[in-house]
Amino acid sequence: MADLSAFSITRRWPAAHPERLQLYSVPTPNGVKVSIMLEETGLPYEPHFVDFSRDEQRSREFLSLNPNGKIPAILDPDGPGGKPLALFESGAILQYLAEKTGQFLPADPALRWQTLQWLHFQMGGVGPMFGQVGFFHKFAGKDFQDKRPRDRYVTESKRLLGVMDVHLATHRWFAGDDYTIADISMLGWVRNLIGFYDARDIVEFDRFRHVGGWLQRGLARPAVQRGLAIPARQ
Repeated sequence: MADLSAFSITRRWPAAHPERLQLYSVPTPNGVKVSIMLEETGLPYEPHFVDFSRDEQRSREFLSLNPNGKIPAILDPDGPGGKPLALFESGAILQYLAEKTGQFLPADPALRWQTLQWLHFQMGGVGPMFGQVGFFHKFAGKDFQDKRPRDRYVTESKRLLGVMDVHLATHRWFAGDDYTIADISMLGWVRNLIGFYDARDIVEFDRFRHVGGWLQRGLARPAVQRGLAIPARQ
């Protein structure tokens, strides 16, 4: 039985199954990257809901695992060398899980780097820009009289969708024929942009038909459907 008692996060979120990977998250676009990946790989894990309404992401226990105070974060009792590993940042977690399981990251060096470039494209562009569209179009930013910030992020999101659309015109998935962590990283963000953020019309999503087709293929995967709702909201 793995001993996780040295990690103070387990005092706030006790591990019922300490031998399993522990996931601390919320089903947001960043959070579902990891829950989808875990569902896809079949790796046993135990999810824990981090309640933002109670500022649990700023609690001493959570910050002991992720000093940046953001979800998702994991605690793997069977990390490198058989020792527990605490890890944060969704992109790093995706790559770690891919390497741990040997899944969704090509072994071929060229395809591996092509996958990683699209993963970084998501982290550096898609996530930040789509998130800003959500803020300025749907949330508090929508009340700002000056619409230049909103328009800036909408314009950049359209540009990113265009980059994606051109690539997907000749590729089934971002790394080619195979579904990878690059796709997993982007599914929740594109889904949120046109769904929860209500930005389908403002970003003219329907003209990016190859992105739309890719999104449908991704969302049809059973593991994706399960992962989008994990951890269950409390």
